[in-house]
Amino acid sequence: MAEHDHEHGHQDYQKSSLSLWGAVSLGTGVMIGAGIFALTGQVAQLAREWFVLAFVCGGIIAGFSAYSYVKLAKAYPSAGGIAMFLSKAYGKGSVTAIFALLMYFSMVINESLVARTFASYTSQLISFEAQWLIPLLAVGLLLFAFFINILSNQFIQTFSFFMAFVKTLGLVILAAGGLWASGIQFESISAIPEEATGGGILAGIALSILAYKGFTTITNSGGEIVEPKRNVGRAIIISLIICALIYVLVTLAVGSSLSIDEIVKAKDYALAEAARPVYGETGLWITVGFAIVATVSGVIASAFAVSRMLAMLTNMKLVPHSHFGMPGSIQKHTLVYTIVMAMILAAFFDLSRIASLGAIFYIVMDIAIHWGVLRHLRQKVNANIYILVSAITLDVIVLAAFIWVKWTSDPLVIWASLISMALIAAGEILFLRKKR
Repeated sequence: MAEHDHEHGHQDYQKSSLSLWGAVSLGTGVMIGAGIFALTGQVAQLAREWFVLAFVCGGIIAGFSAYSYVKLAKAYPSAGGIAMFLSKAYGKGSVTAIFALLMYFSMVINESLVARTFASYTSQLISFEAQWLIPLLAVGLLLFAFFINILSNQFIQTFSFFMAFVKTLGLVILAAGGLWASGIQFESISAIPEEATGGGILAGIALSILAYKGFTTITNSGGEIVEPKRNVGRAIIISLIICALIYVLVTLAVGSSLSIDEIVKAKDYALAEAARPVYGETGLWITVGFAIVATVSGVIASAFAVSRMLAMLTNMKLVPHSHFGMPGSIQKHTLVYTIVMAMILAAFFDLSRIASLGAIFYIVMDIAIHWGVLRHLRQKVNANIYILVSAITLDVIVLAAFIWVKWTSDPLVIWASLISMALIAAGEILFLRKKR
């Protein structure tokens, strides 16, 4: 295993190179890119007429989850974020490595999810259909994200802030216009929810949590944010509030334009379909344009954060690393690995299964974070025991419901999750034993 020294591994981490609003733009970039464009139809398929409520509940659960991350970020700001948090709770061993890798792979899955969403929306502007078109567009976006991420932090911050502003303003205008044109009549969400089940609603909530988990990308850049002990937590809270408001507004607008069956039928590009009745073909083009901005910035922000977390694990000597003949620092190498894996997922998996895998990996890791704080760090970070227990309980409930629904409808997702987690755990245990 080839390794760089510690300093070389960190040479790309530029202390105080990200402002508070730069961090907010990274967080909202990932959340809005993955959330409202990629998951509206997926959540509606599970929660049916309760899909708006599912997004609201997902935001509440994300708020409870954010509590642990804010407390940890104030105590241990780091460019490795979650990897560092886990090591503080569980030590530099297999437990930290396994759960950190679950987070890493959930973020890689998120990148591929957003890339496929970009491709699904972009394909609405192309007159012909071909099976290879969506995978090709998705891979092309990931390649573009790689080239942006090898540029300076200052450029990435400026680019992300501009893109976040454009897509946030655009979504607000589109949603407000849709609500006004419909006369505030909610065709789908005002219907009697005869087809919705308790398990389906909870599963929809579990999936909606993916729309908010992008706030964790802020923690992975903690060591590069100005005054991190103060601004990491503020950036997380601001990002969650912005995204929750936008999600509610947009899902209400979609529910005012389309029936549930129409939303589910167009689940990979639900917002574009919702624009047709209100704005016609012009609205379709505008919506797709905003979707492109949102998904492009989402992939760029996610790749920025996740490559840093894997680099931190590498520097902690918790994962194997090889240069494969590549020049540059460890973080550049982990960026390459991240983009290549996301390309493979985006090329060969559909949106529904990608999202399901990401949800399971993320919630399992999230429970581990809360438990680590509760069991080992509560007094050190001055955390409230009742909030921690509530966060764990909410995660367990929605995860159990999601697993049950998927087991009855698509058991392959559950098997893939179990096998993947088993391989990650076995690989880490063997690697660490061999290293000793």
